[in-house]
Amino acid sequence: MTKEKIQGSVYTRRYVYNFHYHLIWSTMYRYQIFADKKLANEMTDMLQMIAADNNIAIEQMEVMPDHVHVLISFPPSKAPTSAIKALKGRSAFIFLKRHPEIRQSEYWGGHLWASSYYMSTFGSMSKEVAENFISNQKYNAYPKKTKKN
Repeated sequence: MTKEKIQGSVYTRRYVYNFHYHLIWSTMYRYQIFADKKLANEMTDMLQMIAADNNIAIEQMEVMPDHVHVLISFPPSKAPTSAIKALKGRSAFIFLKRHPEIRQSEYWGGHLWASSYYMSTFGSMSKEVAENFISNQKYNAYPKKTKKN
């Protein structure tokens, strides 16, 4: 007897998960540093490398002139704040090291990204569907086993 796999889920030895996070963050002062296509491509490559190093799957990404959108997924063993710190923190460190002229700019104050961000999560079902599923469960959903005499 084989069990059906849940479509869109990731299976590991220890758990099954289906987490997807939409994450948005902006440049410091919304400065449009990534209006330059070369710099936008560099940031895209950098974020993909950082994600791979941190067991984060980037499902979709767009580097805009003054902000970044990513749709990411990662194992439940990783905290969302760890994923954010890896993507924002590491990318800022590497990018500013490669571009010291930006770090030294009086407008940047030595930072690439604003400290704030937006994050939302969704899975394979809506909150209402999950609430309905849970509320319709029964404590004794399975028949009790009885001893045969």
